Amino acid sequence: MRDPQTAIQRILDANLDRAREGLRIIEEWCRFGLDNRQLAAQCKEMRQEIASWHSTELRMARDTATDTGTTLSHPKEEQRNSIEHLLQANLCRVQEATRVLEEYGKLYSPEMGTAFKKIRYQVYILESSLLIQFGQQQLKDIQLYLVTSKSETLFSTVEAALQAGLKLVQYRDKSTDDLVLIRNAEKLCQLCHQYGALFIMNDRVDLAAAVNADGVHLGQQDLPIAVAREILGSGKIIGRSTTNPQEMELSIAQGADYIGVGPVYETPTKVGKAAAGLEYVRYAADNSPIPWFAIGGIDLSNINDVITAGAQRVAVVRAIMQADDPTVITQQFLSLLKK
Repeated sequence: MRDPQTAIQRILDANLDRAREGLRIIEEWCRFGLDNRQLAAQCKEMRQEIASWHSTELRMARDTATDTGTTLSHPKEEQRNSIEHLLQANLCRVQEATRVLEEYGKLYSPEMGTAFKKIRYQVYILESSLLIQFGQQQLKDIQLYLVTSKSETLFSTVEAALQAGLKLVQYRDKSTDDLVLIRNAEKLCQLCHQYGALFIMNDRVDLAAAVNADGVHLGQQDLPIAVAREILGSGKIIGRSTTNPQEMELSIAQGADYIGVGPVYETPTKVGKAAAGLEYVRYAADNSPIPWFAIGGIDLSNINDVITAGAQRVAVVRAIMQADDPTVITQQFLSLLKK
């Protein structure tokens, strides 16, 4: 057994390195991926503060040659399937390291324990800010949104669309029992994340939380946005359906991350609801400061009119869910929207 004081110094040395390395990885994405000067500066400031505790004494305690942990690994550490996964892994790495530094730091220096308790909470705040920025950045880049309808080929249809490059799926089913809903939602969430796409739950904030969905889409009669935000947390995406300028302005003021604009055309998914028409699409194009998706009866026969009216993003249901070849139809939609 090593001398306890030396062991503590080695633990502190290793975790100071670990915390700084994790923060540097996060900082690089804030700088080059998000172009967010403020978040990059926060990371850099924390790195410098951590470095100030990395004394020569702690560095001299390092003994890499006899460290039994250098050969330990886990398969999950050897792969990253998305930027979000990479960032989350390194946020966890920093949080774990700062907790170790807080606890063992108390044995090395009372001030060190206090300092790293403060830093650890700063990392939690950074995580929330980063997740918000990441979700908003993803939304800005997404042009096609699939809202599902009840279907015997639900999973194969969604996967076919994902294979074509779809990056946003909403699970909408208002007539299925909760036990089936949650099983379907879990499977769809996993499927979306496998393809690097976002998964949104329609209406049900409780199920969105249960399956760790990327967010929830709310109708005008659903839970208030503030309540959904409190339940899901600041890092999740919350969308709201709107049918007129007043609903749009209120949804934005209440903190929606995106809005649905429509129905552009009459559609059986919104029985009895009059079409908002292309006039509302033009209004949204001129006035919405947040991402918005034109929705309602949009298909390949009329999408050019919707794009001409100012839409850069559209949400569709039947056009993909009832397609003979969802992959081809999805590719056609994406091609038209990228022009």
